[in-house]
Formats: sequence, structure tokens, C-alpha cells
Amino acid sequence: MPQPGQPLFLARRSYRRRRLMDAARLLPVLGVVMFALPGLWHPAETLTPDTGRGGLYLFAVWIALIFAAFLIARGLSPVLDAEEMPEEGGPSAQEPD
Repeated sequence: MPQPGQPLFLARRSYRRRRLMDAARLLPVLGVVMFALPGLWHPAETLTPDTGRGGLYLFAVWIALIFAAFLIARGLSPVLDAEEMPEEGGPSAQEPD
């Protein structure tokens, strides 16, 4: 049971950051699944695959994955920039003798 004055839920910023990290981890899995889907397309009326539509589909999925990765990276960039900055008063902040 939470103490009085402590929030019951996580802060919105840390919750969103964690969900973005989860999305970044799942994006390659989603890409593999989406790229594998044209292999499951078998038109019943013809034996030859529709390569034009399949090619457009793969190109659209490729562009969508790039756009999704861009949005996720943009959302995580403040967090990653903050992790790279040295802490004040730490060993890297001191000048060598």
C-alpha cells in the first residue's frame, strides 16, 4: 500500500519513455512479420504472384518502418542525450592534475 503523499501510478514521462523503449524493441519483430506477409498471399484464380502489388506493399512497409523508427528515436532523444551528459561533481567533471 502506498504511503500518503506518494503517487499511486508512475509519472507520465517515465511511463511514456518506457513504452517508447518497448516500441523500439518490437519494431524489428513487426518489420519481419510485415515483410513475411506477401509470402502468404496466394491468389486462388492465378498461379503467378502479383509482383507489382507485392513490390508496392514491401516498399510501403519499408517506408512506414523508417518513419516509425524516426518517430521513436525523436521521442527518445531527450532521454538519450541526458544519459550521455556527465554528472556534475563526478570523476569526469574534475580536471586532471
